[in-house]
Amino acid sequence: MKDKVALVTGGSAGIGAATAVAFAREGAKVAIASRNKKKADQTLKTIAKAGGEATWIEADVSDSKQVQRMIQKTLDHYGRLDYAFNNAGSGGAGGLTADISEENWDKTINGYLTSVWLCMKYEIKAMLKAGGGAIVNNSSVDGLRGYPFPFGSSYSAAKHGVIGLTKSAAREYVSKGIRINAVCPGWIETEPVRNWIKRVPAIGDEIRKQEPIGRLGAPAEIAEAVVWLFSEKASFVVGATFVVDGGYLA
Repeated sequence: MKDKVALVTGGSAGIGAATAVAFAREGAKVAIASRNKKKADQTLKTIAKAGGEATWIEADVSDSKQVQRMIQKTLDHYGRLDYAFNNAGSGGAGGLTADISEENWDKTINGYLTSVWLCMKYEIKAMLKAGGGAIVNNSSVDGLRGYPFPFGSSYSAAKHGVIGLTKSAAREYVSKGIRINAVCPGWIETEPVRNWIKRVPAIGDEIRKQEPIGRLGAPAEIAEAVVWLFSEKASFVVGATFVVDGGYLA
């Protein structure tokens, strides 16, 4: 991936940060987009220490103008865009389906689904000008089944939507030189999950029961799969939902 340019949204922490580091390791120049500069600085330091090249761009990917600015800043800084990992996401409060407020429903759909569409909208235009590229969208195992606790229907709906969007866009643009796929992680040990388990220890036991492998996944394990999907070794992989879940859906 030497001299290729990779954009990672939500690249300050968790899966996004691990993927940014993996891209840099493979020789790509990385644009890390997020809302948190302090967290991004640590990822930038990790990449620089390993001899890689990366820059940070502030962006809320649920905002169309900020997404357009994010893409333009990537192009201004590096001159091109070859890869985009649409990983960032945020949502409103969950609840039983009949109890979710319209405001929280909209926040979740906008934060996890509309945001991916907005990113793809402008990433694809940039890649078409460059003659091609590749996109990976972060969905979830909950985009392939119902949420395993009774408060995640809006999240699951958004993640199902990411898969439908991915498959449809993949068919539209593969003939134009852009490969589009989705990754579907299982339970991963990110900061929000760790904090949840600290607040409700019984949740940790329940989550581990859902994973046949007997543990949560590491962000780096997802990053390796994501980077492979961008590589030429995955050149025939188009419109796939690439499950990395420790046996969760087996």
